[in-house]
Amino acid sequence: MIRKITLSAIAALGLAAVPALAAETGEGHIEDHAFSFEGPFGTYETFELQRGLQIYTEVCAGCHGLRYVPIRTLGDEGGPHLPEDQVRAYAAFYEVEDAETGEFRTAEPNDHFPMSALENAPDLSLMAKARAAFHGPYGTGISQFFRGIGGPEYIRAILTSYTGEEREQAGTIFYENTAFPGGWIAMPPPLIEEGVTYEDGTTASVEQQAEDVAAFLMWAAEPKLNARKETGFVAVLFLILLGVLLYLTNKRIWMPIKKKGIHPAE
Repeated sequence: MIRKITLSAIAALGLAAVPALAAETGEGHIEDHAFSFEGPFGTYETFELQRGLQIYTEVCAGCHGLRYVPIRTLGDEGGPHLPEDQVRAYAAFYEVEDAETGEFRTAEPNDHFPMSALENAPDLSLMAKARAAFHGPYGTGISQFFRGIGGPEYIRAILTSYTGEEREQAGTIFYENTAFPGGWIAMPPPLIEEGVTYEDGTTASVEQQAEDVAAFLMWAAEPKLNARKETGFVAVLFLILLGVLLYLTNKRIWMPIKKKGIHPAE
């Protein structure tokens, strides 16, 4: 655990130099991925979100925060859906600053996840929605409706696109990453094969870990996605039914008049 937190701290310290490399020409290569929650009928998978929460806790939380996410939402249906006792136990894992006393205390479910531990480490609350990976035909119109903007794909690609090459610049080590704009990133590879042990027995490959944490961060950015899609589906059905009723009503009102050969204008 200490090794993972140390690795994350080193990664965050290197983020200060990322803007310099981001200015280089060239876009990163982002591939589409069929996440379960994409498309008009997609939904979050509970066990996938639970595995993603585990990756965030054991690998990412040492540096990155989720300041806009209340801990209590881990128990919400449509999310990780943890039992209440597990949510309380998870909250107790963190310490937060009390707004009234200014002192640190054990977190409670009503508290939010702590902020980023390091100044240069970005908060991950809205990462999956703020970072668009698809542009042009992949990010507009009906294609975007089915594929989304590609935020989860971007996160997954960044975590799985390290080549193993390194270079030093201005005293900072950069790592080649084919998904990052410019091709070089200051964050070392945060995931390793079998770096965690999933309780459900899923093989913890780098690809699996990246997919799980990308799905979890998508949920963190848009926790009401399932409910919104259900509401939209009901609204579409209602509009279809209303359209049919209006059509039948129109036929019933005007059919006798049309049979007599009388036109409304007359």
